[in-house]
Amino acid sequence: MSISASRAAAFDILLRVERENSYASELLHSTRVDELSTADRALTTELVMGVLRWRSLLDDYIARYSTQKISKLDAEVLVALRLAAYQVTHLQRIPARAAVHESVELVKRARKRSAAPFVNAVLRKLVQAADQPGGAIHICDAPSTPAQLSSALAHPDWLVKRWVKELGFDNATRVCFHDQEIPVTSIRLRDASAEAQLATQGIELAPGVLLNSARRVICGDVTKTSVYDEGRIAIQDEASQLVALLVGEGPLMLDCCAAPGGKTSVIAERNPHATIIAAELHSHRACLLRKHVLAPNVRVVAADAQSLPFGMCFDRVLADVPCSGTGTLARNPEIKWQLKPEDITHLQSRQLAILRSAMCHVEAGGRLVYSTCSLEREENEEVVETALAEDTRFHLVDCKNELQSLKNAGELALKDVEALTRGPYLRTIPGLFPVDGFFAAILQKRQD
Repeated sequence: MSISASRAAAFDILLRVERENSYASELLHSTRVDELSTADRALTTELVMGVLRWRSLLDDYIARYSTQKISKLDAEVLVALRLAAYQVTHLQRIPARAAVHESVELVKRARKRSAAPFVNAVLRKLVQAADQPGGAIHICDAPSTPAQLSSALAHPDWLVKRWVKELGFDNATRVCFHDQEIPVTSIRLRDASAEAQLATQGIELAPGVLLNSARRVICGDVTKTSVYDEGRIAIQDEASQLVALLVGEGPLMLDCCAAPGGKTSVIAERNPHATIIAAELHSHRACLLRKHVLAPNVRVVAADAQSLPFGMCFDRVLADVPCSGTGTLARNPEIKWQLKPEDITHLQSRQLAILRSAMCHVEAGGRLVYSTCSLEREENEEVVETALAEDTRFHLVDCKNELQSLKNAGELALKDVEALTRGPYLRTIPGLFPVDGFFAAILQKRQD
């Protein structure tokens, strides 16, 4: 039995994530994966994302039947074990013998032939345990402590403890459950006829949960449609779209951390007559930004948001800063294994530098939206509060008021505006709504 294309691709992607801290979502959109059949591409995605979502739990299973410590195993061996363990414990439609055999073959393919008998022995024990009546493999389905939550739902203990302290146990539980599910694909309609045409191409849509202009994909792959190829729709989480709506309107606007361009596009579509500068630090990402943002009124500039090179001020500024991404773990599960507590402190310093720089480019009476896709207070409220304490020319605008204005204008679908806020801030909690976790604050500069 040869190794299937899907398992070989999944193994190679997981190995790169393990060794290089690569992003799985980017690797899953590589040319190699695109060239797979539809069925193989779907299985590759299932295997990669499943292993990353459940990694610590899979490691627990492996450790039970391994004669060696997990930490001592070669990366190739550990990845092959995880790949088979996920199939055995989560994908009952796949024959266990196929999962075991191909993982053994993958170890040989990776030039770790001497480890093949070990991998075979560990996996056969795991299969036997999984086949026992009642299951020797058991997941706590009603965790009641942070430790149980961390173990049962495969999240780092330190991260769960933070969320329980900051969000409360119930919301922390919602977040963890949400992270383990395949996330909803949401789209933004760029023209009125796109929805009807998608239906003719086999795409089933449902209304957005937060926004009337958004749609959730219930069935079908929108990336395989002509509507998508023509740029008439954009894939974008609803919470991300909402952050862009908070920026509002103005004749001169700045998006100072613009790539990949989803929020920039929303701003441009709502402000077709404005001049919009989209800044991005890395030149290769700035090139991608030029391709993704089609609006003619957007000028892309390669620039460091910590020291913006502009000699002018803007009516509206968006600072959607680089962050830990803990609000996006359903889409990017590798983050929870790569992130360390000290990383949040380092990110905070960079975020504060970007916010300070952005504040220097806000026109009197203008507004700045600071946002992250993080759930961590250090990256959110603490950054905003520090910046406001340093610069008394700015004050907070209550997000509730802006959300109510969007509701009155027919743009916000959600009835309970307060469910999206915490104090004066926008806060979307994954699991409370089927969206990513975003934070936003609106800062307004006083008139001279």
